[in-house]
Amino acid sequence: MTKDTHHNNKKELEGKETVEVFKDLDKGALDTERFIEKHSKTLIMVFSAMVLAVLGYFAYQQFIVTPKNEEATKSYLAAQKNLSEGKDDLALGGKSAANPGFLGTHKDFSGTAVGKLSAYNAGLLKFKEGKYQESYDLLDKFSSDNKILMALKYGAMADCKSNLNKSDDALSLLDKATSASDDPYTSYYFTRKAGILALALKKNADAKKYFSAIADKYQDYDNGMSDSYIELTKYY
Repeated sequence: MTKDTHHNNKKELEGKETVEVFKDLDKGALDTERFIEKHSKTLIMVFSAMVLAVLGYFAYQQFIVTPKNEEATKSYLAAQKNLSEGKDDLALGGKSAANPGFLGTHKDFSGTAVGKLSAYNAGLLKFKEGKYQESYDLLDKFSSDNKILMALKYGAMADCKSNLNKSDDALSLLDKATSASDDPYTSYYFTRKAGILALALKKNADAKKYFSAIADKYQDYDNGMSDSYIELTKYY
């Protein structure tokens, strides 16, 4: 198997795992305001699961390249171990040199891929603490050629803005999330979320645009719900 083939297979696997997590998360979330409130609080769990799923791919195939990256990876893996054991405070770290955690790893190795991933994880933990601006700033430092993770990043940043009562900014970020990934379910998920937020903001033209896109491209995932939402844009 070639390196490129292995790389592509990994991305396919990540996409499939994300679809399954999203399907479980999305069931029954039909009420507009409850949907927004629920997902602003629970999407963090999706991201954490996604990070665990791609740990091997990032840590062992991309990071152990130079001695510096190897040192960063050891720091990252120690934080990841604490996260997997439910020790969020230790996983976040940043309070001592003995336990750098995700914050310390990002600070010390910000120019490396593992440093950027540490910013991503730290941002998710800050979100969980309710520190939405700090979460947003950390997530903004993350970048990757993994399109699904970039979509999740924009989705998380949108949730930060929603919780900071900046719904227009949240909608713009959700719009980015809709097109960041080639994975159809990921695109559908964020298109639907953007449509519901637009509807809640009384931006009916935008809402209709998102739900019409679902009707055109993602009917297999929507079970005809987009038609109901399009009808709501006439009266809501």
